[in-house]
Parts: sequence; structure tokens; C-alpha cells
Amino acid sequence: MSTLKILIGDDHRIVREGLKQVLADAPEIEVVAEAETGPDILTRVDALGGDKGLSAVLLDIALPDRDGLDVLQALKKSWPRLPVLMLSTYPEKQYAVRCIKLGAAGYLNKSANPDDMIAAVRKVASGGVYVSALAAEALANAVGNSAARSGSGGAESLSHREHQVFRLLTAGKSVGEIGAQLSLAPNTVSTYRARILEKTGTRNDVELALYAERHARTPNL
Repeated sequence: MSTLKILIGDDHRIVREGLKQVLADAPEIEVVAEAETGPDILTRVDALGGDKGLSAVLLDIALPDRDGLDVLQALKKSWPRLPVLMLSTYPEKQYAVRCIKLGAAGYLNKSANPDDMIAAVRKVASGGVYVSALAAEALANAVGNSAARSGSGGAESLSHREHQVFRLLTAGKSVGEIGAQLSLAPNTVSTYRARILEKTGTRNDVELALYAERHARTPNL
């Protein structure tokens, strides 16, 4: 059996160590590299030859310096055939659909049991797509309701960048802080904020936070 070479991208050392311990139970899986930041992940993947040197990347969705979804898009742009398994503490119903749409080969909650983690890595590294029962339900709901949502606005209609700003606004970040984190000018962030308020039908950040809380179970939010 050929060795599955994995890179783990997560800013928490305890998470990386835990993942390595879990994957050590699968003799054919080898963690060959780790990275803590978005730029470091991209640099290490490049140094390892992308999909020629790696079987898959395990990627945290919530990196501190660069949004995990941005890193996912960068990985898929440079190495379209490199499978990326997104890891998160967020429920599958909240982000699985968005991750799959952006090219992820799977989405798994960090609280998943070890057997599911190993199964997910094996699945995506072999070219498949790993979808948990909860993620499958979210995907089914998204497909089934796509016609109803079409043109209806709301958070489902946000672009990727608008969704990033939306997440940070509802996390209490200021326009300046968001600009620094996403490398955007404050005026640009303000423009995105105005579009978000319009699409969600809210008037200010307080209403936007309440909107996010009410719609937390929406599959694509």
C-alpha cells in the first residue's frame, strides 16, 4: 500500500499534535509537514511539489492571519488536483456547503471521532469526497432549496469576500481591523459592509449580529 503524505495546516499546536496522534494509528498515513499560517501553508505545499509530493492537505478554516477559505482557493488555483480536507469547530451545517463549493474535498468537525478522521483522510487522499451525515444533509438542503433561494438575497447571496467581511463584522471586528486582516483598504471594507447590510436587510452592525444569530443554522451561512 502506497504511503499517503499529509500536510496539516492549523495554528494550534495542540490540534496538530492531536491529529498526528490520531493519524499515527493508520500505518499508510504519514504527516510529512505542518504549518501554522496561511502563507506558510502555501510555501510548504509549494516546496513539497504540490499534488506531486502530497496526497492531501488538512486545513483549518479559521487561521489567524488569513482566512482558511482564502487559503483553500489559493491551493486549488495553484494545484487543482491536490485534495484539501477542511477542519473546523463550526457545525457542518454552517460551512460545509461553502467549503465544497470552493473546491474542498471534504469538511470535518474537529470533534469527529478518530475513526472518522482516518476515514476522511483516506477518502480524500484517494481522490474521493468525504461528506459526513450532517454535511450530506446540509448539501442536500442547499441543492433542494437553491431554486427558492435564487434571487432572494440574504447571506446565501454574499460573495466569498463579502462572506469573509460578514463573519468578521459579526465577530465584533472593526472596519480597520477587518481591513488589516484581509489586506483591504478601509473604504473597501465599508463598501462590502454596505452591500452586506443591503443583502441581509439590516441597518447596522447590531442588527447584523442578530441576523447572524438567527440564521446560524442556515447550511450556507
